[in-house]
This record gives sequence, C-alpha cells and structure tokens, in this order.
Amino acid sequence: MKTLLQINTSMLETDSQSSQLSDKMAENLLSRFAGMRHIKRELSKDPIPHLEHSLFQCFYDPSAAVTPAQQAALALSDTLVSELKEADFIVLGAPMYNLMIPSTLKSWIDYVTRAGQTFQFTETGPIGLLEGKKCYVAITQGGSFLGTAHDLATAYLKSALGLMGITDIEFIYAKGLAMGPQAAEAGLSKANQKIAELA
Repeated sequence: MKTLLQINTSMLETDSQSSQLSDKMAENLLSRFAGMRHIKRELSKDPIPHLEHSLFQCFYDPSAAVTPAQQAALALSDTLVSELKEADFIVLGAPMYNLMIPSTLKSWIDYVTRAGQTFQFTETGPIGLLEGKKCYVAITQGGSFLGTAHDLATAYLKSALGLMGITDIEFIYAKGLAMGPQAAEAGLSKANQKIAELA
C-alpha cells in the first residue's frame, strides 16, 4: 500500500490558497491510487517547536535525551522521520512569507533532517537516504517573484529536500495573489491547470 504525506503550513488554515492547492493535489493522488494511506499534518493547528541546542543535540545522540523536553523532541522527530520514510508521495503547501517559507515548515524540515536517518555524511560530502520519492510543492506568492533573485523559497526547498535525497520535485506556483483580482485569478488558474496536468 502506498503512502501520501501531506504538510500544510499556512497560518490561514482552510482559507489559505496554498492549503487549498495542496488539498487538491492530494485529492488527485488519492483518486489515482485506491486505498493509499494518507498522513496529513496541519502545522498551523499543530505546530512543531523551533529547535534549540539542548534538543538538537539529541538528534545526533539519542542517549543525550535525559529531560522530558528532550525526550519529547526526540520522540516527535522520530515520528516525523518515520512518516517521511514511509511516504511514496509528499505534498507540501508552502506560502511565501516575507520572501521565504513559513517558520512552521522550516521547523518540520529541522526535525526530519537527521544524519544517519534521512542523510549521511561521507568523505565526498552528504548523501540523501530517501531517494525514490515524488514530491509536489504548492507555492503561493502575493507578488510575482518566480525566476527572480527574490524567489528564495524554491531554491531553499530544492536544497533542503535534495539533501535528504528527494530530488523528484514538481513545483506548482500561484503568483500575483495580492496584485489585484485579475492577477490573482490568473495565478490561481495557472496553478490549478498545472495540478490538472499532473493528475
């Protein structure tokens, strides 16, 4: 049985365009693969704490988790890593906030990017351990930053996911959402068309 992992990150929850596009992509995948397991996380409702040193060190040395906070952080990381390892498909809803992804998504990435679990260091550099997964990323932008130096989210997500071996990524963009009704309609129409083509 295949597994779909969906991560929505917008503070607007169900009113969010990125979440709606993510949901639509997930629905298309679920309709294509009968009986597929669906793991869905809404990080605005159930946020992942930001890392601090006392927690981060436990990811490298689990025996260092001696306090309740450390043990809870390690247990959460183990769960998130397990979900990611099990996933055949990954769908991320990623609105652009101040030229970057939401901090909630960055926290999820921090909790799943673990040496020996999702990547490993070698003499020639790090290699990803999660190859063979298909990832879809719905990025929404109030402006029109795609292809410019301000499009930091695309480059970061390619690098962060690629570090773990997730390189088969389809980006779905809805841009110009705060540039007036016509631009917003055009941006959403293009994103929905992309989803339909991917389906």
